[in-house]
Amino acid sequence: MVIRVAIAGPRGKMGQNAVHTVMRDDKMELVAVFDYKNIAPNLAQYQEFDATYSVPVFSSIQTLFETVQADVFVDLTVPEAGFIHTKAALFAGVRSVVGTTGFTESQLQELRYLSESAGIGCIIAPNFSIGAVLMMKFAQMAASYFPDTEIIEMHHDGKLDAPSGTALKTAQMIKENRMAHRQGAEAERETLEGARGGDFDGMRIHSVRLPGLVAHQQVLFGGTGELLTIRHDSFDRNSFMTGLTLSIEKVLELNQFVYGLENIL
Repeated sequence: MVIRVAIAGPRGKMGQNAVHTVMRDDKMELVAVFDYKNIAPNLAQYQEFDATYSVPVFSSIQTLFETVQADVFVDLTVPEAGFIHTKAALFAGVRSVVGTTGFTESQLQELRYLSESAGIGCIIAPNFSIGAVLMMKFAQMAASYFPDTEIIEMHHDGKLDAPSGTALKTAQMIKENRMAHRQGAEAERETLEGARGGDFDGMRIHSVRLPGLVAHQQVLFGGTGELLTIRHDSFDRNSFMTGLTLSIEKVLELNQFVYGLENIL
């Protein structure tokens, strides 16, 4: 069976990689893309792609689902739009794989409800990198022995949400194995607001945004006389494509909502 895939966000860096990945995969067929800018009616006319990429482009997400029969919808846009797109996909009965981060907890719960009430698979992955998922799992394990931890995540300066979805997901996983407590000195005070980073259940999350970076994270665990550092680096967005491909294939088997790639590995 060839998996018919529609992608939202083809001009973004992740979106471009996703388009190339699907087009080169013999098990998949790219049947449509969504681009709100309506640059051209066909992807072959985009300067980012080869003239052989003859795929229709839609600027209305509803029209896309009414016109094209897709098995899986992939969203790689921004949180505000991604939430709307994924809801439209679920209402249309199309399984979704979402790499967009920055959703609120209420938005995630609404997507979970729509997915599971309709029995339609939906995967939201803060990070498609297998190495990043292992980093999160190792950090979750370490939290049982090192309850004092801080997260430093570093991304390119075009990233819109801070902290990253990966950092928040890591903190949520650590929370499962860590008693909540405030870290740092009792009388600690910030002489520059935000210097200690964001507070999540007592642990601190720090976000760095600089040109030249792609996606990097380290989780620091402090103990008596020792420091454990678990770090992952993505130097190229191709590092996310293995997890994306896996998610597209796996979502066809699901009838429920999944948050985090670690839940399908």
